[in-house]
Amino acid sequence: MPYPEGTVRALLQTDLVTEATRAALQARLDAPTYYLPQFFDADTYQLLRVVAARLLPQPDRPAPIALAPAIDARLAEGRSDGWRYDVLPPDREAYRMGLGGINQAAQAQFQQDFMALDAARQDAVLEQLAAGKAAGENWQQINQERFFEELLAELTENYYAHPLAQEEIGYVGMADVPGWTRIGLNELEPREPEELN
Repeated sequence: MPYPEGTVRALLQTDLVTEATRAALQARLDAPTYYLPQFFDADTYQLLRVVAARLLPQPDRPAPIALAPAIDARLAEGRSDGWRYDVLPPDREAYRMGLGGINQAAQAQFQQDFMALDAARQDAVLEQLAAGKAAGENWQQINQERFFEELLAELTENYYAHPLAQEEIGYVGMADVPGWTRIGLNELEPREPEELN
């Protein structure tokens, strides 16, 4: 890790973080390891988890940051992430069709469902999807490149919203109660961690 461990967790215990921010980040740290999907059926939710693990692998973590629950919960609550491409349907429909399309692409390329494939073949399916070259009926109805972009963006957002991921990159932007005075190039506030050598 290029930054010291525990920086964000230590800041959460200070008055440099607002109570609302502290509560939101602490909830992510304390999230239960088991999550019962509310929007997706069990198989589709498991597919989302496996896709997330291929797109954002976390081999160095004893327990990976769970990325699928936030998507399932958002869709179950009918919340938008604030925008969408006009070539994609609303988020609920886009995710159902997109995840189904990933299985169709896996079947077309390897004659197996995505979750039955080894990691290399799963990556090959996702590479086809990212390139806009995946086969499957669903991809005749929605734009696969844009769906892939949306999926990757939301997974990445969920990853870096977690305090442990923020510690990896030395992010302390949540500790903003006193404001920021050192805004010049390479200037650090005392609460900002320095990169390890």
